[in-house]
Amino acid sequence: MTTLRTSERHQGGRSAHAIRILLVDDHAVIRQALRMLLESQPELEVVGDCENGREAVQAVEKLNPDVVLMDVVMPGLNGLEATRQIRRQSPGTRVVMLSGFVDEDQLLDALRSGASGYIIKKSDVSELVLAIQTVHRGNSYFSSALSEGFDLAEVLYQAKRSDQRNGVEALTPREREVLQLIAEGYTNQGIANELYISVKTVEAHKAHIMAKLHARNRTDLIRYAIRKGIVRLESVEEAERMLTNVGDDPTTLAG
Repeated sequence: MTTLRTSERHQGGRSAHAIRILLVDDHAVIRQALRMLLESQPELEVVGDCENGREAVQAVEKLNPDVVLMDVVMPGLNGLEATRQIRRQSPGTRVVMLSGFVDEDQLLDALRSGASGYIIKKSDVSELVLAIQTVHRGNSYFSSALSEGFDLAEVLYQAKRSDQRNGVEALTPREREVLQLIAEGYTNQGIANELYISVKTVEAHKAHIMAKLHARNRTDLIRYAIRKGIVRLESVEEAERMLTNVGDDPTTLAG
């Protein structure tokens, strides 16, 4: 559930020009901890928090934050797709991705989605504050730990190359949403209900997704979604356990 804050901008000695922040993470304890840490900084103001990407897109429209701290993998709508939608509707809002791990593909996907920064969750508070300040000024920021494993200049170059966009980048926004829901165990009818579209439209999206990703079946789509950080492995396993318990065949979930 989205938590909105309506406190006075000057309350508690907070600057009238404080950077307005929206927190997005599917774990409540992380959101609460981040709120406490960031609100101890007088130049920062947490204006709300959300538990998934779909809530985040709606909250940005209402709150117009300066910076969004966005978890990467969340149910319903992941952080990468939420970032794409936020950057389209609110170009002035900067997004910093938060993740427990990262590989080069995920870092590229984050940059191509419109993220201005990438922070590893084990980073300390001072680095997180620096990242927020840096992206708010219009620059990019990456955890210092990333420079040890990646050539960041090359990653930034690759992210800007339109001719290298394939895979998930070749999918439409709706197709990316459908892919995530397929991987999370939704049936065609469940996807239709979630996105307010017809089952026939879901089937058409699925066919397009499989063609673009060169997938043969649902298992290929799930493996791709896990590899790209669209869903967590444990989320897929939990979905299949639940459906098996009620007698559904997991191989027919999306078709």
